[in-house]
Order: sequence, then structure tokens, then C-alpha cells
Amino acid sequence: MLPNGRRLGAHLPLGNGMVKAADRAAEIGASTIQVFSDNPTSWRRRHLPPRELPAFRERLAELDIAPITIHAPYLVNLANPDPDMFERSVQVLANELRVAATYGARYVNVHIGSHRGVGETAGTGRLIVGLTRVLELAADASDVVLVFENGAGAGFGMGARIENLARIDLAATATGLDPDRFGYCLDTAHLWGAGYPIGDAAGVDDLIRTFDEQVGLDRLRIIHLNDSRFACGSLMDRHEHIGGGQIGVEGLARLVTHPRLDHVAYYLETPGMEAGYDAVNLARVEDLAAGRPLAPLPPEAFEVKSTRGRSAPADHDDVDPDR
Repeated sequence: MLPNGRRLGAHLPLGNGMVKAADRAAEIGASTIQVFSDNPTSWRRRHLPPRELPAFRERLAELDIAPITIHAPYLVNLANPDPDMFERSVQVLANELRVAATYGARYVNVHIGSHRGVGETAGTGRLIVGLTRVLELAADASDVVLVFENGAGAGFGMGARIENLARIDLAATATGLDPDRFGYCLDTAHLWGAGYPIGDAAGVDDLIRTFDEQVGLDRLRIIHLNDSRFACGSLMDRHEHIGGGQIGVEGLARLVTHPRLDHVAYYLETPGMEAGYDAVNLARVEDLAAGRPLAPLPPEAFEVKSTRGRSAPADHDDVDPDR
């Protein structure tokens, strides 16, 4: 937990054991956790819950690690105009919400997806149809909130700009969907790639003000806290160690201390999680929140890649943005 009492965690793999993942979260000082429930690059989902699930839930409760967030598979794209891919996306995402309920998870995080060239208006319409069906199919998981993650703006990807998120939110609520059942995640590397200058406090303040005016800060549930390897406005989504990339220290420090973000859960998706950099980056965020300077990273830190979970790509942005 951060010095200001906010929940900070990381995306941790479950492949070496679910209880071990809970213990690792506690070891690095995480107070919340994000996981994949299954292979993030496959449509096929397991039919039975993991045998370790009850022990996992019990251990997290003992350690006061909450909320639990499940990251949906990368293949899900509710804006996909292809009927088969759309239907698969609906079914898999509804399944993720139901699975999340068995995990005791509060959130399922999903990428907004791609309109694949048919245009944002058509893509948004398709997304709302898909969202409606997902929430209907997962009506028995009504305590789980579906959280849409902003994109970096490459290809036909949707939701890179806050005004895009506002249009999605307006279209969804206009159809009568319950706003308590879905919300938003802002990924800092995606924001930076999309052209938001969040490298300093003024840029962060402007971002928060804009989001509040256009969407509402109560709709923001999660922040993926990552530095970026590329320049602001590059449309590139490449995560970097905290304070080791182009965003830098000032903006990230403002995000974890902004007075209007007490309700947000923060998750790291930084490189080298399985190589010990989960602890390194979490400690660096704690230093930012406490106003302490960051120690220089060793050269070898910049040679590791993101390894977020079983079968995840080395960098999740390597998944085709036009999927």
C-alpha cells in the first residue's frame, strides 16, 4: 500500500502456482493484484475452476490484497465487424466476468479493441451491442465491473482519446446500460502514446480535469502505471520501468498523489516482472509517492521484456492493433 493509503499492485503470473503468486504479491509489498484467469492469447477457456482457487482466495484475504482484477484475453474485440470474431468476443468476455465472480474479483479489464476499418461510429455501435450482450449473459456476475482500457491510437484501435471514451460512455448509458456495471482504465503508456503530455504535473492535472468533465472521475476505476519507451504522440505502446522512460518522474509521481484519485487501484505492467523487477518497480512507485528521488536503473534493466503471464507476448502491444 502506498504511503497515502492507495492500493498499488502488479500484474503477476499464476503459472508457478496461485498461492505462490499471492505470496509474491505480499513479498513485494503489493496491496492489490491483477492476473490472467487463463491463456491470454487463446479463445479456448478452461471448463473447471483451478484447484488452487479456494486457497488463492483465502490467502489473498489473509494478506488483505484487494481488489482482484482479471485482465481479459487480448483477442477480445467487441467492436469487430466480423460476425464470428464478434460472437467469440462476446462469449469469452461474458465467461471472464463469470469466472471473475468465482475469483472474488472486483474488475475485469479489457482493451476496447479495433473497428478494423469500418469507422469509429460503426465500431462504437458494435461495441455497445456487444457490451449489452456481455452484461446480459453475465447477469449473475453483477458485482463484477467491466473496465475498458484506453488505447495508444495505432491502426484502427479505438478509445485512444478521452473524447472517444466519452462517446462510448454516452452511447452505452443512452441505451439504458447500468453505469455501475462498467467503467474505465487509463494506461499511462497508452495515454503518452496517444499524445497526452503527462510528463509533468500540469499535464496530469489537465488530463484529470478533462476526464472528469467528459466522462466523470467516478467512472475511472483503474490506472495501469507504466513508463513508455517512445515519444509522446508516437502512437506506440511499449512499457518501460518506472522513471526509466520518456514519461519520467514528475508526471508519474503526480498520478499516484493526485488528490482526486483516492478511489483508484494502481497496477504495474512494467518489464521483467518474472525477473524480479516487479519488486523494483513497486518500490520505485512507493518512492515517488513519498517524494523520494529514484535511484538510477542498471543498464541490464533495459534489456528485459514484459512477461505478463502464461503465453503473453513479450510486449502486449505486439498483438495486432487491427485485430
